[in-house]
Amino acid sequence: MKNIKMFHLNDCGYCDKARKAMKELKQEDKYKDVVVETIEETEHPDIADQYDYYATPTYYVDEKKIFEAHIGMTYEQIKDEVKHVFDLALED
Repeated sequence: MKNIKMFHLNDCGYCDKARKAMKELKQEDKYKDVVVETIEETEHPDIADQYDYYATPTYYVDEKKIFEAHIGMTYEQIKDEVKHVFDLALED
């Protein structure tokens, strides 16, 4: 399984949606073993500053940016993107 990093903020509504999506997806057998390293950017600016993104949540799979949220995204859109991240991480 490939490494997943999620950059987020504790007070971000879109991040809340992404966390909810991850929790729901991990209830499925296919995704139950997926591990996501979560990095709260204000608590770890030294790490966050090493990555090129503007908005949260942002996901990287093996150091490649796969998804960066944008204003106006619905829960379903975010869940679809998180699912895509999980699927990429599971690919051989």
